[in-house]
Amino acid sequence: MNLILASSSPRRKELLAAAGFKYVVDPADIDETLNKDLSPLENVKLLGLKKASALKVKYPSDVILGCDTIVVLDNQIYGKPHDETMAYQMLETFSGRTHEVISGVAIITPDKTYNFAVTSTVTFKKLSPDDINSYIKTGECFGKAGSYAIQGLGKRLIEGYTGELENIIGLPIKEVKEILEVVL
Repeated sequence: MNLILASSSPRRKELLAAAGFKYVVDPADIDETLNKDLSPLENVKLLGLKKASALKVKYPSDVILGCDTIVVLDNQIYGKPHDETMAYQMLETFSGRTHEVISGVAIITPDKTYNFAVTSTVTFKKLSPDDINSYIKTGECFGKAGSYAIQGLGKRLIEGYTGELENIIGLPIKEVKEILEVVL
């Protein structure tokens, strides 16, 4: 039985490998449109499930891992920035405030589906326009939900966090590992 990662995220690949798992990468191509009738937590759980489910027919006898991570402040979901203006607006909004990072995970085995969410919080320092602009100039903000990478240069924007660091990076490895060690 193989582990199939339904994601092309370099961070998820690194976290799985660091935990000692061998896996095959096959990114799921799904519609990631959010359902306005669901809470952010319900939406991210559903996205993780959609990613894993999309590969179930292709890999019926394997274990499939789907995950999506979102950043939430005041019940609004912040995705990946499309440009510098959007990144600036996000980082300015987070300045001096605490937001949630929620990962929705689905692990589908031949006979069982696990679907759950893990929440961490991140508190930003009070940022000046120069702080924000110099971080955006690094380019690290692109391709990251919330426009920052806590494991990279973005850590200088952070005052502190609660919960699992790996969840903030993009995969709640502690919870994932507990299930994978049983099903693989």
